[in-house]
Amino acid sequence: MTKAKTYFDTSQIDLSDKAVLVTGGTGSFGRHFVKTVLERHKPKRLIVFSRDETKQYDMAQDFTEEERKILRFFIGDVRDRDRLEMAMREIDVVIHAAALKQVPAAEYNPFECIKTNVHGAENVVQAAIRTGVKQVVALSTDKAASPVNLYGASKLASDKIFVAANNLSGSVGTRFSVVRYGNVLGSRGSVVPFFQKLITEGAASLPITDPRMTRFWITLDQGVAFVLSCLPMMRGGEIFVPKIPSMKVVEMALALAPDLSHEVVGIRPGEKLHEVMITEDDAVSTVELSDRYVIEPAIHLWDWESPATDGSKPVAEGFRYASNTNEDWLDVDALRELMTRMEQ
Repeated sequence: MTKAKTYFDTSQIDLSDKAVLVTGGTGSFGRHFVKTVLERHKPKRLIVFSRDETKQYDMAQDFTEEERKILRFFIGDVRDRDRLEMAMREIDVVIHAAALKQVPAAEYNPFECIKTNVHGAENVVQAAIRTGVKQVVALSTDKAASPVNLYGASKLASDKIFVAANNLSGSVGTRFSVVRYGNVLGSRGSVVPFFQKLITEGAASLPITDPRMTRFWITLDQGVAFVLSCLPMMRGGEIFVPKIPSMKVVEMALALAPDLSHEVVGIRPGEKLHEVMITEDDAVSTVELSDRYVIEPAIHLWDWESPATDGSKPVAEGFRYASNTNEDWLDVDALRELMTRMEQ
């Protein structure tokens, strides 16, 4: 079992002269990213790009007058390339966090999922190249590896688009990379706030899909730090995967409510028993660093060199990074420590 740890070094990040844009900026990741960057990295300008004016207004109230001088709230949708181009003028770094992420919603609304997750990725690529953005990091998900649902398949397509985009930027030189990680503790739609809501409402038991189910877990703090730590390392085309712990969902329920019983409700359509972030097929292109894995681009026609630093090594043949065979596990005490940190 592991202690609550896994923090990523962001000491090399310097955004002081940079203009940064985050798509999906009013989501769980976007809000935390903006808060962290304003507190620790002081960019020249920080643009929140999203389509909900109410969320933007509410988010703006969380910042001081001085911070709002740096912030820009830009209403737009990643489905609209022209709007993206307008927002990306004179932008140095783009963090692409906008996506439709709910598995059942994507299954029921496949056209909408493809428009946002796949066509939206294409629009971000084209807008970034046309406006001369220097770096683009796209957020992905463990569900993009060997996908069994449309959300995962759409994010796999998005990952492929961003990797291949490095072949398109030519003399403009825009570089695109991907960050892939697991479930985020405390984010909207994760199981933790769902369980907490049931507990607050006085539920007699907690629903468990399957007692064997495992997931990778990362906090918002860790996710933001990991994304930022990839910026000085990226050369374009990499898929960065953090080393993070796994936990059984049933143990998470025990940590949150040790006295409540569990009701096994079965796996939902499109859901896996265990998640994978690196498949055996990806392993042939994967190197290991102290705090992450890097899936390097198999085909690169642009000027590329490995971002791997001294001490990196190729992973073993047949390597598979899965939540049930992970060597790093959270126990109940470690989870409670993480949640205490999140509340501070």
